[in-house]
Amino acid sequence: MQNPTNDAVAAKIAALEGGVGAMLTSSGQAANFYAVFNICEAGDHLVCSSTIYGGTFNLFSVTLKKLGIDCTFIDADAPDEEIEKAFRPNTKCLFGEIISNPSINVLDIEKFARIAHKHGVPLIVDNTFATPINCRPFEWGADIVTHSTTKYMDGHATCVGGAIVDSGNFDWMAHADKFPGLTTPDESYHGLTYAKAFGKMAYITKATAQLMRDLGSIQSPENAFLLNLGLETLHLRMQRHCENAQQVAEWLEAQPKVKWVNYCGLKSSKYYELAQKYLPNGSCGVIAFGLEGTREDAIRFMDHLQLACIVTHVADARTCVLHPASHTHRQLTDEQLKEAGVAPDLIRLSVGIENVNDIIADLQQAMGTI
Repeated sequence: MQNPTNDAVAAKIAALEGGVGAMLTSSGQAANFYAVFNICEAGDHLVCSSTIYGGTFNLFSVTLKKLGIDCTFIDADAPDEEIEKAFRPNTKCLFGEIISNPSINVLDIEKFARIAHKHGVPLIVDNTFATPINCRPFEWGADIVTHSTTKYMDGHATCVGGAIVDSGNFDWMAHADKFPGLTTPDESYHGLTYAKAFGKMAYITKATAQLMRDLGSIQSPENAFLLNLGLETLHLRMQRHCENAQQVAEWLEAQPKVKWVNYCGLKSSKYYELAQKYLPNGSCGVIAFGLEGTREDAIRFMDHLQLACIVTHVADARTCVLHPASHTHRQLTDEQLKEAGVAPDLIRLSVGIENVNDIIADLQQAMGTI
């Protein structure tokens, strides 16, 4: 449950996010699972944006259901009253991604925080793509933040990892009946009550002392050491990722063989205004776009890329590309794909920190093959 390297790196991530404490996990999936399971148990329910990473969608819709926890997926862009219809008396949290993977939608954090707090539950935000360099969700009302540190934080595809950060702002005792795991004695831990014993640190202490103790999923100290090296250049890399992605997105938008582009830095994006509010210094290096033509044309385009690699991984120093419908989201039905905002022709381009002219030249020559 404790290692000096892990503790130091967790403290650094907590400081970056402006939280009171953090816990490292073995993966981003473990972070999202622990973040929810720390306050949900059999018979409980959560509400979640439908446009989230396919692995997280499956975790919440299938695996948590086996543990007796139900999840209702909602359209994050829907009005408050529509989203509120999904809440039940046993709802324990609201979950969303600041920039959704792979649809690249921007979450209205203040709206989600308002809805969550109206119903007496915390807002959990996955801040993987923006990182605390470009967005600090706690400043907009979020209560808990998760990360797949495998992505930009590590930055070099060297190790898998995750993190949960606690803002310390949610008042668990004010909603004591909803959260007995935090507000009543834990007999497996000397009968102490986390909310009383640890105050603002209650949530993250319970996650560490109870869930990590019982379920494992600790981050390897060696991985934490490598993650720390990535954190040292995060502020530099995010600026370059965003600068490159903006230029690539603008180039793609001007190409006749490109059907559509979704990048919130483009004025044509429906999320442009939200991005200016929450992500004024840039969002991330990931772009979603579709080509004119068939799925085979998209595959041919990707196969002819020379600088960009076709990999499942995303958000590191190298430019990489993926067709989510046949890779990360292949377990979803066509209907679920639509709910998750993943069109069959969607190509996820993760723009790296190489020279932007080289990136565009590679896209151009590959596009010439279709």
